[in-house]
Amino acid sequence: MRKSIATVCLSGTLEEKLTAIAAAGFDGVEIFENDLLASPLSPERIRDRAAELGLTIDLFQPFRDAEAVPEDLLARTLRRAEKKFAVMERLGADLMLVCSSVSPAALDDDALAAEQLRLLAERAAAHGIRIAYEALAWGRHVNTYDHAWRIVRQADHPALGICLDSFHILSRGSDPKGIEEIPGEKIFFLQLADAPLMAMDVLQWSRHYRCFPGQGGLDVAGLLEHVLRTGYDGPLSLEVFNDVFRQGDTARTAVDALRSLIALEEAAGRTDLPAPVVPTGFAFAELASTGPELPALLTELGFARTGRHHSKPVELWEQGDARIVLNSGLDATTGHPEPALAAIGLETPDPAASAGRARALLAPVLPRHRAVADAPLDAVAAPDSTELFFCRTEHPDHPSWTGDFTPRAASASPAGITHIDHVALTQPRHHFDEASLFYRAVLGLRPHESLELADPYGLLRSRAVSGADGSVRLALNVAQIRPGSGPSGSLWQHIALHSRDIVATARRLRERGASLLPIPDNYYDGLEARHELDPGLHRTLRELGLLYDRDDSGTFLHLYTAVVGRVFFEIVQRIDGYQGYGAANAPVRLAAQHARTR
Repeated sequence: MRKSIATVCLSGTLEEKLTAIAAAGFDGVEIFENDLLASPLSPERIRDRAAELGLTIDLFQPFRDAEAVPEDLLARTLRRAEKKFAVMERLGADLMLVCSSVSPAALDDDALAAEQLRLLAERAAAHGIRIAYEALAWGRHVNTYDHAWRIVRQADHPALGICLDSFHILSRGSDPKGIEEIPGEKIFFLQLADAPLMAMDVLQWSRHYRCFPGQGGLDVAGLLEHVLRTGYDGPLSLEVFNDVFRQGDTARTAVDALRSLIALEEAAGRTDLPAPVVPTGFAFAELASTGPELPALLTELGFARTGRHHSKPVELWEQGDARIVLNSGLDATTGHPEPALAAIGLETPDPAASAGRARALLAPVLPRHRAVADAPLDAVAAPDSTELFFCRTEHPDHPSWTGDFTPRAASASPAGITHIDHVALTQPRHHFDEASLFYRAVLGLRPHESLELADPYGLLRSRAVSGADGSVRLALNVAQIRPGSGPSGSLWQHIALHSRDIVATARRLRERGASLLPIPDNYYDGLEARHELDPGLHRTLRELGLLYDRDDSGTFLHLYTAVVGRVFFEIVQRIDGYQGYGAANAPVRLAAQHARTR
């Protein structure tokens, strides 16, 4: 289906928005009137520029407070409309959005509303223009789509139809199934937006917190299915009011927007996208390593240096199925002047299919400079610039990336670590919603509830995404903290390693003098009050600096290393099916880390 987007979704000037919208691959655009009013370009020049970019102007919006007005205001309303029709003719737009009235002067009279909308449609038709009437969720008298449709049907004019907006419908809890009773030809336009579920005034919710489909908690895909069953064949168009999007990079937001529509079409069964290939585990985590600190820490954790890349300054460290790659070739010239997480290798049963889906969903494909003998590895960039590699490790039917490493004799004292449990990725504030959609759509991971966690200097927002079986877990974090409170003014990244027996692991690490994060005694006093723990377990937790959490399924024990550069390790044990990430302990961990890095 054709795809369109309202200019209000993006930052920048109108010309910048049009350029970004076209470059992303959209077919059309809604011109938001404020963007037109602020532009130095004439309507004719905007029309020509859109045509040069291959964009149709699908809608001009909004026209407000048009229906059920007292007689003394009607002439003023029609005069205002005629002025807008003249602008639309110059702009080359033939569809105008009319929002249900919010004016205190509006009358609660459906017959009068229908009569005046019919009159407006007659005036519009004389200019070759149609009217799409939309029920605002906060409309004074008309605030549901079925009410708006009754008025349109009563007006009975060929140039008058309805505009459906997913936010206005779903935010009120209206049942979208009734949409199927509207003839498809009378649905003149469809606007789509998602939003996080929030208990707040619907107007403020709408104006500041909408997001692209798949980034919030509304069933936009279900609504779209109802609309398509009517025979609607117009564009899928995004209308999103979001403070973050209107401050973000214009081109990047446009790409994120189109990705959301592609994924939405798939959810509604209207696209031939390559099927998602959900990763089955972590092949490796790659760290930029600029000094001796990370090798020393890995040694303390029981990892062995098992190989060196045959053509690059890269080392492979292993313990069980946990593999860490240290790359000393990543320095200030490549954006990693200090130890940091640079890449993740994801196990997948079909790396080519994983890469194909990523490309279809507009993920930036990264060029690979490899020697002839190097294993082929497809990589894409995640929203935070972390590189994601699609791997099939040591499988007889696929070249393994481990073959690029020359084995070396390993001497280490393992600490009971078995595999990578999860990885926490720091997201730039403007890319948090983009990341949530990216991992769901591109990798087929399931997003979990978004949490806000207390940091000593503000709030940390976190959202986990995972495979259905938990073999791949990612925690997406964005810091709402003052600059300078963390390294490089941002939040740390970390790799969580699973232990089969974390008590034994903790004892070994302490015997070796490993650099572990100290936990205040006050935490254990509070833990004793909060949970009725076995006294022996409580003493062990306090003695070893272990943290404790519990959910409906099981329990979670974990500890942390000190921060090295921008990265640290967490050691975890999940007991009896625990599914969380120890979020209740995050404030204690963050406070301890800030205290150690001041």
